[in-house]
Amino acid sequence: MAILERFGDIIKANINAIIDNMEDPSKMIDQYLRDMMEDLAEVKSNTASVMAEETRTKRLVDENAAEVAKYSEYAKKALQSNNEGDARTFVTKKQELEKIGADLVKAYAVAHENAIKIRQLHDKLSSDIQTLKSRKEMIKAKVSVAKTQQTINEASDYAGKTESAKNAFERMENKAERMLDEANAMAELNKPALDEAGKLEEKYASSGSVSVEEELDRLKKEMGK
Repeated sequence: MAILERFGDIIKANINAIIDNMEDPSKMIDQYLRDMMEDLAEVKSNTASVMAEETRTKRLVDENAAEVAKYSEYAKKALQSNNEGDARTFVTKKQELEKIGADLVKAYAVAHENAIKIRQLHDKLSSDIQTLKSRKEMIKAKVSVAKTQQTINEASDYAGKTESAKNAFERMENKAERMLDEANAMAELNKPALDEAGKLEEKYASSGSVSVEEELDRLKKEMGK
């Protein structure tokens, strides 16, 4: 039956493989469960139809068997009454029903097998859904932990970058201090050299000079005034 093949494909879906392929299982798991519940509803409806067909076919088999047994009894009674013609009629009817019954038995065998298969598919899908439901919170918890760990890893990367920037800043600061020290040293070196002898000469030269009044007094003495 095509329906068995279709729902066989549904059951063959590997839940773990689907979860592994999810970009974000915590977001998709609920949607996947809803999809499976829709599949289960359809499987349940068709399972009920197949099982009903099995029941109907079994009832026809039983009714046919009862009819066969009935005409067999009628044939016996007819023979007991020495009505061979009537007995022949009942036997003919019985044989016709037996042929129909043989086909009904075959139909029932197929219906019974289909009912077993689709019930197995229904139970497997239902079991998978219950398994996934029980694992849903665990899956979401794992995703949450994974995201937290990812956040920590990213924070660690930022911390490493910050430390690297801090070290680079300190290197630049040290370099700036060296440059300032070098500039100050160069300015000191560019100052003119001190002339110690020149300073002494000025000192002693100024100490040997006389004032205007002293010079006038000396001239007056020379002139006898």
